[in-house]
Amino acid sequence: MREQSSRRELKWSRLDNTANLFPVIATERMTNVYRLSLTLDEEIDPELLQQALDKILPLFDSMNVRLRTGAFWYYFETNRKPAPRVERESEYPCRKMEPQLNNQYLFRVSYYKKRINLEVFHVLADGMGGVTFLKELACQYLRLAHPEICDEMGDHLSELTSLNTEDSYLKNFRKGQPKGYKSEPAFHMKGEKLRDGAFGVIQGYLPLAQVKEAAHRRNVSINEYLAGVYAYSIYREYLHGAVSDKPVVLCVPVNLRPYFESITTRNFFAMVSAVLRPDQEDYTRDEVEKIIVEALRQQINKEHLEKLFSYNVSNQKNLMLRAVPLVLKKLVMQWVYQVSARATTTTMTNLGVMKTDKAYEPYIKRFAAILSVSQGQNTKMTVCSYGDEMVVAFCTILRDVSVQKRFFRILAEDGIKAAVESNL
Repeated sequence: MREQSSRRELKWSRLDNTANLFPVIATERMTNVYRLSLTLDEEIDPELLQQALDKILPLFDSMNVRLRTGAFWYYFETNRKPAPRVERESEYPCRKMEPQLNNQYLFRVSYYKKRINLEVFHVLADGMGGVTFLKELACQYLRLAHPEICDEMGDHLSELTSLNTEDSYLKNFRKGQPKGYKSEPAFHMKGEKLRDGAFGVIQGYLPLAQVKEAAHRRNVSINEYLAGVYAYSIYREYLHGAVSDKPVVLCVPVNLRPYFESITTRNFFAMVSAVLRPDQEDYTRDEVEKIIVEALRQQINKEHLEKLFSYNVSNQKNLMLRAVPLVLKKLVMQWVYQVSARATTTTMTNLGVMKTDKAYEPYIKRFAAILSVSQGQNTKMTVCSYGDEMVVAFCTILRDVSVQKRFFRILAEDGIKAAVESNL
């Protein structure tokens, strides 16, 4: 497989609209790397995991690339080097991607006891694209570790797995869409930070049925329920019920694939923002939840989502801007990012319910996800469900974890019994 991979056809491709930003703004602290993990019911054999990676990587054009610098844009080129080496986890998650130490690849695979970790530089794919790769990596590993699965399922990718690499932003772009968002400064969670290089993770393991029941009692969706609790926790712990001239802005990535019939493995998401403006004292939890839920419902629809990404694509397609050298584009993009970063308090992303073929279900215990922090967003939250369990993860570079404590305390008051663990 390694000899075959070295002779792969050399191809070039453009970055998608969202991906163009990530190489420009990535730093040691704001890495734009996310982690997906999958826990099995058995200890990981690193040699078999390496074999699995070697075998499936050539099939995924979206992952089998290296980043190149052109005169006007970054672009991808087929990476014909061997797959990166699988390593035992020994560092904090979501570290900056260093291609020169990784055979020029923009992802890494590690393991710890029963857990497989996939860390991806966001330039390659969003969470759903990463999940597709991780699931196939785990399934290939299980076929190697358990030949009886191979006898039952065959040694091939799942029929539901997409290898599509289209730029769905360009495909679904509509001309003449106005700017769909504002950039007013938001309230930011600040405080004493962890030492340089440290990255705090707090994960809660929740019975999914209890979360569904709690959301049902409040007549909201699971995503709305969690967003409401998170926003209220920030409001109480940082603003303490006081008036603020800066809003609490909760940013929520929305997977665009179901709205535009896309199966791409590249980035295809849009960001919507739920804004809480504390212009009076002591909002109740119900009041905060109502504001957050109404904001999300107004924005999460095909028409509004189309406006959001079409405006961004229109800038990319502008002939005058396309002719600007990359070195100047980078300066402008960094400035635009600085402005937009000031407009968000935090991000909450929900990858939804993970599913695998039934033959693999007995071997897979859970999925989880972690986001890196970004400018102005010192704490973020991710949600991922599998089987009868939901995993909620908070990622932070702050020592203060009062928001996380209040979040899980509210869940407990709602009858949700969470088991919580942390590396702090």
